[in-house]
Amino acid sequence: MSIEAANWAYCEDFRPEDRVLLEARDVADQLGCVPVHPGAGQLLQVLAQVSGAKSIVEIGTGAGVSTTYLLRGMGSDGVITTIDVEPEHHKAAKRTLAAAGIRPERARMITGRALEVLPRLTDGGYDMVLIDARKAEYPQYLEQAMRLLRVGGMVVIDNSLWHGRVPDPAQRDESTTAVRSTLKLVRDDERLTAVLTPSGDGLLVAVKNTP
Repeated sequence: MSIEAANWAYCEDFRPEDRVLLEARDVADQLGCVPVHPGAGQLLQVLAQVSGAKSIVEIGTGAGVSTTYLLRGMGSDGVITTIDVEPEHHKAAKRTLAAAGIRPERARMITGRALEVLPRLTDGGYDMVLIDARKAEYPQYLEQAMRLLRVGGMVVIDNSLWHGRVPDPAQRDESTTAVRSTLKLVRDDERLTAVLTPSGDGLLVAVKNTP
């Protein structure tokens, strides 16, 4: 194992996950959805806490792993609006949140295609938007996120390295190209201050500085 790989593995295992999250990962595997890595989830929790986020949009619920991390980081009055196209994912996520002792009213679950749901949400009404759904739609998710975020809010993009494919210019499949294009859009947007971290499968964090 290379030094870089050993460092990554050490960081991912730095804080072991509890039973709730481990069981949610098992359910996600059964459903065929891939949750955030532990390191990325822990970073999400810290970001939600230090930012004082009270209203978050999550694009891609899965079995509720990232939902749980975010709600644990938010204050007791924080609410997450989480979108997923699969009703079974939301059923699983509700069970995960219940097992975590999180009140059901703190998670507003909307079943449907994200690009149909997002336009119905309030302009400038959110402190954070987490993008973690269909990779080919990442550029459109980013466009919606910029509309939804207040000034000072954050857009966070999971799978920003997409299994190591994004940094490799030879990889040109639809998903990789879409993620790569989204990163470029963030990097070139003067309204955003951004950092790309190797946590999990790559987590990009950008703060919206101006309207």
